[in-house]
Amino acid sequence: MSSPVSAAEPVPASQPGAFRLYALTLMTFFAASAAPTPLYRLYQEVFAISPLTITVIFAVYAFSLLAALLIVGALSDHLGRRPAVAAAIVLQSLALVIFLFADGAGMLIAARFLQGFATGAATSALGAALVDTDPKRGPLATAVSPLFGMALGSLATGALVAYGPFPLHLVYGLLLVIGIVELASLAGVRETAILRPGLLASLRPKIVIPPQALRAMAVLTPLNMSLWILGGFFLSLMPSLLVRVTGISSPLFGGAVVAAVMLSGAVANLVLRQLPMRRVLVIGAPTLIAGMALLLVGIHLGAVAWLAVGTIVAGVGFGASFLGVIGTIMPLAEPHQRAELLAALYVESYLSFSLPAIVAGYLAGAIGLPATADIYTAAIALFAGGGLAATFLIGLKPRPAGARCGPGCAEGKTAA
Repeated sequence: MSSPVSAAEPVPASQPGAFRLYALTLMTFFAASAAPTPLYRLYQEVFAISPLTITVIFAVYAFSLLAALLIVGALSDHLGRRPAVAAAIVLQSLALVIFLFADGAGMLIAARFLQGFATGAATSALGAALVDTDPKRGPLATAVSPLFGMALGSLATGALVAYGPFPLHLVYGLLLVIGIVELASLAGVRETAILRPGLLASLRPKIVIPPQALRAMAVLTPLNMSLWILGGFFLSLMPSLLVRVTGISSPLFGGAVVAAVMLSGAVANLVLRQLPMRRVLVIGAPTLIAGMALLLVGIHLGAVAWLAVGTIVAGVGFGASFLGVIGTIMPLAEPHQRAELLAALYVESYLSFSLPAIVAGYLAGAIGLPATADIYTAAIALFAGGGLAATFLIGLKPRPAGARCGPGCAEGKTAA
């Protein structure tokens, strides 16, 4: 009997071409999200923007992304992966056009708002599409593509600002061309979503976590928060901190540091992808804590070598932990629940990314950048360590309904 949900059936065979396109598109969205980071200091100089306004420009992206996840996070489950991704690319292209013509803080805020909403709309749809087209490699690509994208975006922007023409415009023009090519390429892939009714109802802001994924999501929340606190640290505070402690003001240097943490995270994903996800988590959290400790030594000594080592080690911990979180939680969802679950995960992630960054902006002015870095490091260590401990003390496996808890419940087992 055919399903009453949709006349369309899921595509049973993998689509290598579609998988590559979706992975590259996800990478492009995150490259665009990191592209403004090396430009913030230039915006301050050219448009006479205050540091507080720069903080607003940074934060509005995260908040609009959260709004998109809450409102349209499940859209691709009802409309289809391809239409949802296409609409997000169009919105991202509009944001890039505004960046190209920006002449002050107002247009920059508008561009970041649209960019954040486009990225939020695309993230859950692309993540679900990647798992649809290749269930085995989908979680890995969902974890790796954003890291490669942010690394490429920050590094390429830094290089173009340092050595290329039109420093405030060239990177956005290139990203616009890439987005148009990706939009045209969507015509060549087949739809993979099993469509559900209730499109209008799905637009009501909500967070939906499938019951079978709730336990793992709750247990891994502290660790996931630590990752995104780290991401906010690097993308908001690190460029100014580097200038303060090393005296090196080159945009390329700032972009290279952000790229280093993301690239080392992506490499960690690739190296560890064959291991059981529980073991990946055990590797990731301590490595993240160790990397932040090394980074803190470099900050207080003003030593580039310590900063470099700490950045790479923290990046490995970031990547391994992110893979462990994604690889543990996403396989627990049914195909029609993937977009909603990924949206819920990213709501949590971007709250952790944005709110501490705003607090850090205030603290940096009140107590200084090095002291703010101390607080950031302590918070990251606390959440990462707490999340790792919870995986052993509570367990990740859902408990069957009606089962009585026995001695093995701490490991996610149930009594007979």
